[in-house]
Amino acid sequence: MKHFQATLTACFVGYIVQAIINNFAPLLFLTFQSQYQLPITQITLLVSINFLTQLVVDFAAIFFVDRIGYRPSIVAAHGFAAAGLIGLALFPALFPTPFTGLLAAVILYAIGGGLLEVLVSPIVEASPTAHKEKAMSLLHSFYCWGYVGVVLVSTLFFAVFGIDRWQLLALLWSLLPIANLFVFLKVPLAPIVAEGEQGLSTKGLFKLKTFWLLLVMMVCAGASEQAVSQWASTFAEQGLGVSKTVGDLSGPLVFALMMGASRLLYGRFGERIDLKRFMLFSLGLCLIAYGMIGLAKMPLIGFLGCGLSGFAVGILWPGIFSFSAQYIRNGGTALFAYLALAGDLGCSLGPAVVGNVVEWSGAGLQLGILAAIVFPMLLLLTLPFLQRVSKTEQVPLEILSNQE
Repeated sequence: MKHFQATLTACFVGYIVQAIINNFAPLLFLTFQSQYQLPITQITLLVSINFLTQLVVDFAAIFFVDRIGYRPSIVAAHGFAAAGLIGLALFPALFPTPFTGLLAAVILYAIGGGLLEVLVSPIVEASPTAHKEKAMSLLHSFYCWGYVGVVLVSTLFFAVFGIDRWQLLALLWSLLPIANLFVFLKVPLAPIVAEGEQGLSTKGLFKLKTFWLLLVMMVCAGASEQAVSQWASTFAEQGLGVSKTVGDLSGPLVFALMMGASRLLYGRFGERIDLKRFMLFSLGLCLIAYGMIGLAKMPLIGFLGCGLSGFAVGILWPGIFSFSAQYIRNGGTALFAYLALAGDLGCSLGPAVVGNVVEWSGAGLQLGILAAIVFPMLLLLTLPFLQRVSKTEQVPLEILSNQE
């Protein structure tokens, strides 16, 4: 285990890189608009292309990662991430238009982000740790700390050196994936599928009711998280009576800190806490948080509910990853890739439900959040059935023997 501590540390840093990829550029959207005269439609397209590219890579990874190996893939992920961050600083001046340069940079680091999302969790799961659920929860907490770090460090840099030097900061952020790339060239990687055994194919996975139940749970987890997270700045602005700029920083930061605290709590004390019970407890808190946001008359109560929601949803994503490895042996790359896809689908679906309910009803944001309570409620109802369903299936012996 001692030799794999460096592997785990590299994986933790990998999730910080993922946080940089998703959260650094949005801090510069107003700067892009003023510096390059970009309309809001092009700014929105940068966000859409980032996540769409990651989704495509999530799916494509099913077909090539096992063929080329995990080490080349994880090294390439960091290479793409670094190239995209460097491109963010340099491409606008080198391409025919600044927008095409920014778009090329976003696509590059989104490829890296998609690969990281698929690769890092199975690497941690395969590593010989004493309590894998703890390691998985701790791993996912580093995305939260990475998000907080990106916002705080970037804000401090802009305050000291000026936002007009943002290209320098982009180059400095690129040093982290470059450094971690060299670490992954050296650290030991345990085989994702045990030696002498065969990983489940997509066809094998599709035969399992457990797999489909896990996918539904991942959609609900992603939706439960983002339905509130996407509106956190609004809750901060209304609940604390602060400016939009302060709200844009404080709301998401509080949500991320609370989500990270939940994952860190289980990451530190997981051997004393039953994962299923902790998830059921968290989902109960989530329903309370949604009620505070959707029903409270005082805006401050809604903001507190937003923070409580961050803590409540923290364990959901890593917890379902841990259950998947526990109940579907040798799921391999395909299992984690499909789970990532389902989670990302949920991340899109949650805010969409909130926004559409608000638009259709003509009511306020509170009603939209209240409608999205269906996602944690569905997850709360399905979780108790997971172990029962998995016991009815011979995993993986019967499925493996029938694979073509």
